[in-house]
Formats: sequence, structure tokens, C-alpha cells
Amino acid sequence: MKLPSRMPRRLLLIPLDLMIAASSIYLANALRFDSLIPQSWPTYPGAAEALNVLALVVATRGVCFVLMGLYRSLWAYASIPDLLLILKTTAVSSLCILAILLFYNRLEGIPRTVLILDSVLVFLLLGFRSFSWRLFRDIYFVRRARGGRRTLLIGAGVTANRLVTDLRTNESLQIMPIGYLDDDPAKGGAHLQGLPVLGKIEDLDHVLTEKRIAEVIISAKLPGSVIRHIYRTCETRHIPCKTLPPLSELLARPDIGKSIRNVSLEDLLGRDVVRLETEGIRKAIENKVVLITGAGGSIGSEVCRQILTYSPGVIVLFENAETPLYEIDYELRKLCLENNLRTHIDAVIGDVRNVEDLAQVFRQNEINTVFHCAAYKHVPMMELHPEEAVKNNVLGTINVANAARDAGVERFVMISTDKAVNPVNVMGATKRIAEIYIQNLARVTDTRYITVRFGNVLGSNGSVIPLFQKQIEAGGPVTVTHPDIIRYFMTIKEAAGLVIQAGVMGQGGEIFLLDMGEPVKIKDLAEDLIRFAGLVPHQDIQIHYIGLRPGEKLYEELLLAEEGIEPTRHEKIHIANSRISHLPTLLEKVHELEEAARRGSRPDMDAIMSSIVPEYRPVSPMIRPADRAQEKENARSRKI
Repeated sequence: MKLPSRMPRRLLLIPLDLMIAASSIYLANALRFDSLIPQSWPTYPGAAEALNVLALVVATRGVCFVLMGLYRSLWAYASIPDLLLILKTTAVSSLCILAILLFYNRLEGIPRTVLILDSVLVFLLLGFRSFSWRLFRDIYFVRRARGGRRTLLIGAGVTANRLVTDLRTNESLQIMPIGYLDDDPAKGGAHLQGLPVLGKIEDLDHVLTEKRIAEVIISAKLPGSVIRHIYRTCETRHIPCKTLPPLSELLARPDIGKSIRNVSLEDLLGRDVVRLETEGIRKAIENKVVLITGAGGSIGSEVCRQILTYSPGVIVLFENAETPLYEIDYELRKLCLENNLRTHIDAVIGDVRNVEDLAQVFRQNEINTVFHCAAYKHVPMMELHPEEAVKNNVLGTINVANAARDAGVERFVMISTDKAVNPVNVMGATKRIAEIYIQNLARVTDTRYITVRFGNVLGSNGSVIPLFQKQIEAGGPVTVTHPDIIRYFMTIKEAAGLVIQAGVMGQGGEIFLLDMGEPVKIKDLAEDLIRFAGLVPHQDIQIHYIGLRPGEKLYEELLLAEEGIEPTRHEKIHIANSRISHLPTLLEKVHELEEAARRGSRPDMDAIMSSIVPEYRPVSPMIRPADRAQEKENARSRKI
């Protein structure tokens, strides 16, 4: 007989459970009176009375089983909560039976031990019924898994426990867990789901050989350095190394086994999932007008996406590049339609260097918050064109900040860079000047001016990772400037989220530092990208060291020597106690810098930037044809 398609198959358990209830009361009497023949039981005066009691007990238990939700659970996934539900259902149904028997005066002559034995037997039989399929399934899994890949799990915690449970119900994965590695001393020699903890992560190389492991799955949150060690150990043995998303993501997925994926570059960096104070951000953003400059860039576009989730009234996209502006405008409008959002998207082509462009935007919109993401960021390019760095990063920032002040904007958030600390290049020096101006402006206006400083963003436009990927696709070589060069990295989503968080937290005048985690060697990054492509570094793809570029450091810093650091309520955000300059003097120097930029004189620009930022020490400035021409003209003037 075929069941109706809408009828849950678990409802077939109802007749079985009614049989259990009948058998239980029968066995309880048989045990109490030491006889399987009902006629010999002194409790009942006749067969009719015994049948009446039997019908009452079975009917009462059946009604309680249904009303208590006993058939909402899935038999194949029986667990401790299901056992507790059986216990509760048994107790409630037994109390109901007792009350009914007392009401109808049918308890006379029935020993209390019969009712107690009946309750115990019902609980045991229902428990056996519920867990028998899981027991059979687990035994079957052990036999079936013998033909699967011998898999080692890294981490013997909640995620690993859920994974093994899921593997026992998912035959298609063909995975045979062998055991775990875990650095928790309390777990040494223990068993989880019947599988042993084989040692610590430092024992990985030995366990891979001894247990003939064919695959490794990282099932715990580990630092990037540990994940890199695991990944590279597996890679040298040509053993696939996979991982799982964070537990917070897995909680929403019923089938954890299908979430197993290859290790990514983000995993090797070991970046934690960012915790944001979403309610506080929503209060600051919801129904407000938000302007994002540089909205088409890597950081700017992600700030736009995340801001949209907090339901602002209007998002003004300000960008001087037409194609990126069109793309982010189209994407945000599509998101609004798909999610039924009422946010208005206003795309504006404009330039932060043009005061009129900015004035028009602020006139047409009652802007509450500005996220200033527009900047020139490529160090070698700015060494070639320092005057453009000055015009965009310094004068452009001043233009936007002044427009925000004049319009009475509540909050102004500027994105800065670790290259602004002890800068050795024009890009870093110009961003440091912008920081100084923003801090000074915060002291004399009601607008809250806030700076957020962080390092490199993983996979941003024009960054080293897309470059390496293109070089690998072309067959190499991959070009690295220096074997010892290191950088701090964070993901685009993390950076944008923390920028928004810091902007909401700021009271004005702060320079917020984002926790960048552990530094990464660019050489190691290049080797990992080659491995991700299924190739062998230094064999299939060569790595060439081409020397540091003009204005480039071996390592970046996030803090000046004289800057102290203070914690905030967010563990990933800190405050730098930077010095404050004299604003009129700063404005005078900025005017001189603007004139030098218009002349295109690199020596003059360097001299003025050094007077504003004493720690600025240009390293091997690039000599351009325009500089040589200027030097010749100056020499000719001196001779005359």
C-alpha cells in the first residue's frame, strides 16, 4: 500500500506504539503476578474488566503520545532530546491513567507496582523503538564506510561531532572517519562518537603515515599559522586538505557534510568571523542619508553593500569612474528589488578634487553620514605621479571634509592605511596628512570626524593576489619583490564591516586601528596560490624576486612610535593616541603643497610633506622625465 504523498511516514509509528502500550500493561501484570495467563491475575474479576482496563490504558497513552508531539521527531535522527521527550510523555500519560482509574474507581485491587512497572516498560520499549534504527544505521555506517576515504578530523569538538553524525546518514560522501587530532590535553585518548583522539596537531605527520590517511578535514577554528602548517604538511604528501565553514554558518545548515570545502586563502590567513554590533549600527544608519565616496572601489563597494543591509533612506554613490559606478548602482538596485528594500540609490559621477561637484551633492541631499573611501592607493603609480596623490588624497579629502562640515553632517569616516605610519612613499605621506587634517577639523566642528586605519585587503582591485593569479594562469613566473617582505591582510568584508562599526562607535577625532592579525610573507602567499592552482611552486611555476619597488618597505606598521594605543569595547578595534597639529599652520603648509603639486616639483613636495609629517622618509624616489627637465631648468637658471 502506497502512503499518500503528504502523509508523514513517521505516523506509521502510532499503531506500533499502541501495541507497545498494550504489551506493556500485559507484561507489567505478568511480572507482578508471575504468570502469563490473565485468568490467574487476582486484580481483575473477569476478562471483560481486564479488557476495559487495557483499552483505557492504550487509549490514554495513544492520545498523550499524539498531543505531546512524540511523532514530530525523525526516527533516523533520534537523540537525547528525543529520549527526554519519551520520558516526559510516559510520565504524563501514566499520571493521566492514574487519574482516570481513580475517577472511575477502577484502581481497587490493581497493585501500584503494576502501574510503576507499566510506566518503566513503556519508557524502555519506546526508547528501544526510537533508537533501534539509529543503532542499526550506525552499525551499517561502520561497515559501509570501510569502502570510503580514510579521513582524519582536526579538532574533536562540537563541529566534529555534528560532522560524524551527518556522515552516518549521508552515504554519498564516501568518507570513513578514522579519528581526531586535538591540542586540548583533556581530550587525549578520549573517544567521540566511538572514534579516538589520536594525538595533538603536532603529531599530524606521524598519524598520516601510520593510519594511511587519504583526506584531512579541519573541523575546528584554528589560527592561520596552524592551518598553514596542516595544509602544507598535507600538500607535501599529496593528501587533500579540506575544511568547514564557521559553526555559526553550520547551525543553519541541516546537512553539514555537504558544507565540506577546499581550504581557501582566507582560511590560511585565519581571519575570525567579525562580530558587529548590528543594532547599534542600525540605529545610526536606518532611514538616514549616507554618502560613500569612491563607491565603485573594492572597499567602497563593499561598504555600500553592507550599509544597504541596515536600511538607510538614501545611499549616494559618488565615483569618478563611470563603469564601476554603473556596476555598483546596478547591483544595489537589484538587491533592493530582491529584498523588497525601500532604500533610494542615487549614483553621482563626480570627483573629490572638484569642489563644485561636492557642493552640488551636499546641496541636493541632507546627508547624515559620509564614508570617504576615495583615494589613490597604488604606491609605485603615486611615486610616478606624486602631484596626483597630493591632489586626490590630500586636497580631495579636505574638499569632502569641508563640504561635510559646511553641510552640518553628523558623522564623517575616512579610510586610511598602514602606509601612513612612518611613510616612505608619497601615497603614505599624503594619507598621513589627510589623517592630521581630519583630526584637527574634529576639534573645531560639531561633525564627528573619524579615521579608520588598516592594512592590505585580500583580493582588492589591483592588489598582489589578483596579480599573482594572472601570472599563474599565464604559466609564470610569479614576481615577488623580496623573499622577506611581509604584509598584514584582512578580507574585504571584514574591513568594510569594521569600518562601519568604528564609524558608529567614534565620538570624533579618533584614529581607529583595525586588528590585522598575523603578518604573512608574500613569498608564502605566492606559493599557496600556486598550490591552489594544482601546481608545484618552483617546479611548475617559478618565483622571481625583482627587488623592492620605489617607496616600498619590507614590512608595514599600524602605529607611530609616539602613538599609544587604547582598547575599545570591540576586540578588533583600537584607538591610536596621535598628536594634534596647529590647524592654521597646517592649512598654510597644505596651500604650499598644493602650489608645489601644480608645479609638479617632486623635491618641493617632499620637503613640504616632511615639514608636515616629520617621520616621512622617502626611500629611493623614482626619478621621472619631468623631474629631470625641472632639474635642468633650475640649473640653467642658476648659471644665468
